[in-house]
Amino acid sequence: MFDTYQGEIFALITSFCWTVSALSYESAGKKIGTVPMNLIRMLIAFVFVSLYTLVVRGKILPFDADSETWFWLLISGLVGFVIGDIMLFQAFVTIGARVSMLVMSLVPPITAILGWMILGETMTGKQILAMMVTVSGIAMVMLKRKKKVNGDGNLKPGKISVTIIGLLLALGGAAGQAGGLVISKKGMGNYDAFAASQIRIIAGVAGYLIIISIAGLWKKTFAGLKNISAMKAVTLGSFVGPFLGVSFSLIAVKYTSTGIAATLTSLAPVIIILPSMLINKEKISFIEIAGAVISVAGVALFFL
Repeated sequence: MFDTYQGEIFALITSFCWTVSALSYESAGKKIGTVPMNLIRMLIAFVFVSLYTLVVRGKILPFDADSETWFWLLISGLVGFVIGDIMLFQAFVTIGARVSMLVMSLVPPITAILGWMILGETMTGKQILAMMVTVSGIAMVMLKRKKKVNGDGNLKPGKISVTIIGLLLALGGAAGQAGGLVISKKGMGNYDAFAASQIRIIAGVAGYLIIISIAGLWKKTFAGLKNISAMKAVTLGSFVGPFLGVSFSLIAVKYTSTGIAATLTSLAPVIIILPSMLINKEKISFIEIAGAVISVAGVALFFL
């Protein structure tokens, strides 16, 4: 079964990685801010992946990749890690996390369309049905999330008006994630997934260095490095997120279509229900439970 569904299995593992990293980043973002946190998480992930490639591949940097691989993976890193994330965070501020994440549930179909346009990928009728069922369940869960983000990137209860600009920012964030995944597959080919992640992370580091310099956030970034509790959370999030999660997502797209991989890696809002209930003592509604059940049913369809 593993050989047949290797891509799908790694995509599901990626979702669990995203769940742990999301909980870690929520905690850290409240203390040091989202933009400084993004640079710090990229730098820590770079250390993890560099040590891994040194031990496993005997190369601390991916100098064995050809120029075309470097080009597409750098573009992928900028599109996914920087442009997509920045637009999503700004959407959080503009229209709130609930609506933004609802728009983000469009990542799988957007990915499938881009995969068809750029890579010539196709999906069977059953796979399309499975994707739609899964996405519907995710959307139900996200529709029930009633939180918003303030200027520091902190989640808090409340309502916020929906604007066209905010929706476009959220859509841009979704397109950034989808585009980053599709471009990654185009650039990676048969290249090592962890080394490919390293190139994407290099692009992410460069992008955030520029943004922090322009925004004048160096003082806040250095202050964040001194926050021990925040750094512990960021380190955990970086290990399971940009290091393991991103690398596993690249393995997923290597062995299955980008549309299927994007669907199965988008399950974090569903998976996070249980830890939110146990750790944060959140009350879970019937709609969220129903959405989770529908998502699981959609996932099951991929394996039938």
